[in-house]
Amino acid sequence: MVHNEAAAADVLVAGAGPVGLTAAAELRRRGISCRIVDRLPARLPYAKAVGIQPRTLEIWDRMGFVRAALEAAVPMRGQLTYVNGVEQPRLDLVLPPEVPYRFAALPQYETERIIEGFLEGFGTRVERGSELVSFVQDADGVTCRLTTPAGEEEVRTRFLVGCDGAHSVVRKGLGLAFEGGAFPEEYMLADVELDWDLPYGYAVRAMHHDARGAVDDVLVCIPLPGACRYRVSMSVPPELSTAAPTGADAVAHGLEGGRAPELRHIQAVVDRMSPQPATASALRWSSVFRISHRLVDRYGRGRVFVAGDAAHIHPPTGAQGMNTGIQDAWNLAWKLALAVEGAGAPGLLASYEAERRPVGQEVVGRTVRQAAEGVQADPEGADTLMMRQAQLLVGYRGSPLVQADPEDGDGAGPRPGDRAPDCGGLSGHIAAYPMRLYDLLRGREHMLLLYGPGPELDGLAELASVVRGHAPGRVEVCAILAEAGPEAEADAGRAAPVPVYRDGRGEFARMYGVREPAAFVVRPDGYLGARLCPPTLSGLEAHFSAVFGSGS
Repeated sequence: MVHNEAAAADVLVAGAGPVGLTAAAELRRRGISCRIVDRLPARLPYAKAVGIQPRTLEIWDRMGFVRAALEAAVPMRGQLTYVNGVEQPRLDLVLPPEVPYRFAALPQYETERIIEGFLEGFGTRVERGSELVSFVQDADGVTCRLTTPAGEEEVRTRFLVGCDGAHSVVRKGLGLAFEGGAFPEEYMLADVELDWDLPYGYAVRAMHHDARGAVDDVLVCIPLPGACRYRVSMSVPPELSTAAPTGADAVAHGLEGGRAPELRHIQAVVDRMSPQPATASALRWSSVFRISHRLVDRYGRGRVFVAGDAAHIHPPTGAQGMNTGIQDAWNLAWKLALAVEGAGAPGLLASYEAERRPVGQEVVGRTVRQAAEGVQADPEGADTLMMRQAQLLVGYRGSPLVQADPEDGDGAGPRPGDRAPDCGGLSGHIAAYPMRLYDLLRGREHMLLLYGPGPELDGLAELASVVRGHAPGRVEVCAILAEAGPEAEADAGRAAPVPVYRDGRGEFARMYGVREPAAFVVRPDGYLGARLCPPTLSGLEAHFSAVFGSGS
């Protein structure tokens, strides 16, 4: 066995799907040394996870590569539903105008290509054909054993992140429970062209109900980039059906090898279920898959963590799985970066499980319910349901890492732990065009936003000094002035030791629910860590001590 000290890294990521790639890219973007390994020799050309939620696009905006995704994806405008051949009310995917991105569809292999290209810009490549087979951790790090094309290798790393899927070696090595169940049905999945003339950008769900009202046949088609191209899923015919795997470690979830449906199998279902006569053609790939629903009892132990399918699996209803996993990785990566640099508070890494496991639990429960009853059967109102499907309501209120909600004012605007919403209409001293708040946040870490009219910013220098003293180089500060005349703006700009922007249209004040001086701490993952109305030195000190520790 080779002991490769030169190839050691601060973090080893096992698994190079979208979740592992996100973790590695975020670590490298922050200057943390990282290796990422994957047992497959190349990316799989399968359109497995397709739906891209608006929140994921916000993440990619913050990371810096959203444009590549927008250019490669197609819009998801809604869903057409048919029951026994009868069209049901159309579901349109509509979000409030202040949300910067809409729903999209992008094949998983394209998602992986884009994130992998971004990662390579930091000099890190996926080590293909290399698999983590075991690990042992101690107080100072993790010793990992890999099998690689060159043989066995032993690597020492400070942290290990398991993004290695439903059959995770990392999860099993930690001895984590993975409780849940499996659906008895099997499905076919394929990437084909359909020559119908149904509206562009709409998914199609056609169901047949038997005499008792139960669904006994189904066809689901999700649009993909390309003319008339869809990822289709449907029930498996008897000739392709097999028994589910059994055994203590068996997890019946995902694509299964050895049984590739042919075009004739796909066409038979299209002939039965399509709302229009259609021919399936240009088959790129096909597979049989099963669905389980499981959740780990813990998201990590010591220096080892799990994310994505290694932590939670569930039905693909509403395209929640990959998007949830990407948020797992994003949440964990910025905290690992601080831990590696010795700049994190003692409870920082523990907040990963405290924040993300409740999200995983909610997603598993909701997708299982929706798989049985349909998305429209959800008891929430249509607007709330749409925001939840878009993952814009994911939040961490009550997390040990966010400030307790002071319940200032009338309760309007986001609270600590909520997603920091975008807004437009911000202007600076030089740029002649209005900017979005997300333009100011892009590529940055913690950001302290100080809001108020010009005369109220007299204490800005002191507040900025306190912040910089707690976390030198780790927190940026900018001021946002209420709508004011150019003289007040110029006076504030001359006096302020930080960039100053004007809320010319009042959008920031409306979206954040403030009229008086206030301070908002936006975390690296785009959530509010603190809301202080009015800003106080003690409040800022308390919050940053929870993140960076008192000795930062």
